Amino acid sequence: MLGLKDIPLKEEYRSDRDDIVAEFFFPCLSNCTEYNRCVDLVSIQTLATLSMAFDNFTSGKAKLKMITGHRFRISDLNVLTKIFSEKYTKGFQGVFIKNSKIQRLQDFVNNNQIELKIAIPNSEQIANSFSERIGVFIDKNDNAVAFTGTSKESFSTQTRDFESVDVFTSWNDKSRVERKIKDFQELWDNKTKHVEVYDFEYAEKNNLLKYSSEWAFSV
Repeated sequence: MLGLKDIPLKEEYRSDRDDIVAEFFFPCLSNCTEYNRCVDLVSIQTLATLSMAFDNFTSGKAKLKMITGHRFRISDLNVLTKIFSEKYTKGFQGVFIKNSKIQRLQDFVNNNQIELKIAIPNSEQIANSFSERIGVFIDKNDNAVAFTGTSKESFSTQTRDFESVDVFTSWNDKSRVERKIKDFQELWDNKTKHVEVYDFEYAEKNNLLKYSSEWAFSV
């Protein structure tokens, strides 16, 4: 396995000239041990694809921490509830969804390799929902790659957006990467103004999660 520093990375990837998934996401996922991500929307397909792309997941050496907004497709919310809820965690054996990717996703959750938190604005200054778009890859040598700009991980060629991604590395832009890491950690620890961050299980049990028909139609 390479380190992140061994990957030939650009400062920017853009849909008109780059394959963002093949040239940026997959190489970084394949060569990191931790992926921290803020994104407005998340689906079962996204989580399953991310876990399959993590080369280190199978050996139990990788971890995904994701913070997302509180809107979900109802089918995704149903499955996520089954996967993350304490009463299903021990006994989920593919009964609800007979799908090997979903079963592997459940295994990773059981192994504490995937953690999901929900961010909900709590201020009148924030009109809609959480939509911060940052990500940080960290490798075995503590090198880090941070990025901004993409709205969601969609690895299907049919559903990709036209977008651009700005990339920063800890060896070329240390202060900016450290700032992104700090921003993510403060969100994760619920220390960010204008937003409350909850564990997925708490948000689900307290009816804080919403089904958005508008989002489901647009996606």
